[in-house]
Amino acid sequence: MGIVGWIIIGVIAIVVFWLIAVYNGLIRLRNRTDEAWSDIDVQLKRRYNLIPNLVQTVKGYAKHERELFENVTKARTAAIGAQTMEEHGKAENMLTGALKSLFAVAENYPDLKANQNFLELQRELSDTENKIQAARRFFNGNVRDFNIKIETFPNNLAAGMLDFKKRDFFEVQEEAAREPVKVEF
Repeated sequence: MGIVGWIIIGVIAIVVFWLIAVYNGLIRLRNRTDEAWSDIDVQLKRRYNLIPNLVQTVKGYAKHERELFENVTKARTAAIGAQTMEEHGKAENMLTGALKSLFAVAENYPDLKANQNFLELQRELSDTENKIQAARRFFNGNVRDFNIKIETFPNNLAAGMLDFKKRDFFEVQEEAAREPVKVEF
């Protein structure tokens, strides 16, 4: 085998090692992105579990607010059932709006605002909202890194061959939902 043969083998070896490195890097970033989504999912489930307790506490004081309680329940159900990133975003926006309405109604009931159970649920929900926001930032940072890796040259060549697809960010879509949920009175 001549020098040309060795050069060809060397080039092939470099390409193979490059493909392995790109593939491993993409797998690492994809797994980090999946882990980050799992963090968001955990916090969203915590939020969904707090809501029925909050509704029950408010119901004891605001018995005639049935439509509000139904809206919160519908929004929670829609958020739990969301499958795609877009559905999650829309459902979370709807739930945030419903919770804002619930807290606005609670303003009219001084005894409720002083109720220890309500105050604790309010504190936990506020803490959960902060954790969701942090998890969303972490997820979106991982999505950004993953997308950059698969879109930059020459990685985009390998990513296309290996069927890696761009991921969507988890974003708040409605302008009103960009405001934080007010949980303190």
